[in-house]
Amino acid sequence: MPDANRGDFIQVHKVILEPNQRMEGLPSSTKSVPYDCWIKGFLMDESANMGDKVKIKTFVGREISGALCEVSPKYDHDFGEAQKEILSVGYEALQQLEKKHKANRE
Repeated sequence: MPDANRGDFIQVHKVILEPNQRMEGLPSSTKSVPYDCWIKGFLMDESANMGDKVKIKTFVGREISGALCEVSPKYDHDFGEAQKEILSVGYEALQQLEKKHKANRE
């Protein structure tokens, strides 16, 4: 039984640049590894298993090939830990706007 079928939402892995294709000015720790990307979209092939080279169609209609690496991928990004220095920015901005608005009405 295949891991994914046509139309399933999947994620593929693709190497954009091999280490020997990367720019000269990069730090050696960066230049020594491939430049990779992971792209989510809908499987266009009839079926596929993990690691198979497949074709997907992204939400914006791009057709891209890559190795199947995940079926039904989730979105798990965030903005990191709260930064104490900026937690009050929104409140302070609101106070300034309210103060300016009140001054304009008087």
